[in-house]
Amino acid sequence: MATSVFTPASQVLERHQSFFDDKNILIAGDIQDNYPAVISANIVKIHCSQYHTFLSFKNSKRANSTIFSLYPDTSFYTDINTLIYYWPKTKSEAQFQLSYLLNNMPKDSDIFIIGENRSGVKSVEGLLSDFGSIQKIDSARRCGLYHFRADSRLAFEVKDWWLSYHLTIEKQDIEIKSLPGVFSQKALDAGSELLLNALMDHSDIIKGNILDVGCGSGILSTVISKLNQDISLTLTDVSSAALESSKATLAANNIVASVIASDVFSDISDKYHLIISNPPFHDGKETSYTAVNKLIKEAKKHLKLNGYLCIVANSFLPYQSILDETFKSVEIIAQTTKFKVYLASH
Repeated sequence: MATSVFTPASQVLERHQSFFDDKNILIAGDIQDNYPAVISANIVKIHCSQYHTFLSFKNSKRANSTIFSLYPDTSFYTDINTLIYYWPKTKSEAQFQLSYLLNNMPKDSDIFIIGENRSGVKSVEGLLSDFGSIQKIDSARRCGLYHFRADSRLAFEVKDWWLSYHLTIEKQDIEIKSLPGVFSQKALDAGSELLLNALMDHSDIIKGNILDVGCGSGILSTVISKLNQDISLTLTDVSSAALESSKATLAANNIVASVIASDVFSDISDKYHLIISNPPFHDGKETSYTAVNKLIKEAKKHLKLNGYLCIVANSFLPYQSILDETFKSVEIIAQTTKFKVYLASH
């Protein structure tokens, strides 16, 4: 029996293909495969909140109707009568995304929400039941498929979704701003704190132009910029919410830096004195080393002579061997029972 190239969520949607044939569809949410590029429908538009997802559709027949942004502008919903939404890994991110999508979808649209049970998709019933009729219409591949029809449009104001908190580091007051689904949304995580302390203990490497890969809410760059005035910063991430959060954090702290979408080094052409990162090792609910492998193995091409790569990682992750294979010098410059900070140079 052939194995499907699609995720379990998309396999469940395939079972209902006949419903979509004559519909005008917007597909959004946590898209993990290329099913949106091949689904049969009258019109298909794809909204990507993740840049690597957007890049994956670049050469598909739906490239011209695919966008990457925090959320689509109102014109993107023109002629649309059906939404397919892939439930993401956190409920807060789902609430945020569904709020802006359902604020713009025309009344009486068909809304389909698909997700794996372990990701908490069942909570969509409680989330939307006050706004219209919702029912589970299929359960297979450990996924649930829900159909929702709104009685009216949901309210959405992006300003209502921002969270902020303050850090005091080296007598500097730093404001962090972030949107739902962004790492360290509510507090400084232990890994980033260890990395920051290690960088401050090795302040001689913080100079020139610095690249922050997987910038999240911009914590790392903001702190080192506050403590080191004469540096040039570039921040990258694949998450549209992270990019907007970093921009807001930098602005709140009067820091000027470049913030760009990039799948690790996909959109990076410069060379840097220092590359810093608290890289993710999950893709959805799954452990994935794809991004960090690319980060380590391709970093040398983007480092100046005598440049450094400095990353923090969970202690159990197998990064030491990858670093040793790639760089001449690798040190552990800080560690706890849970995390290690690696400093590599070539």
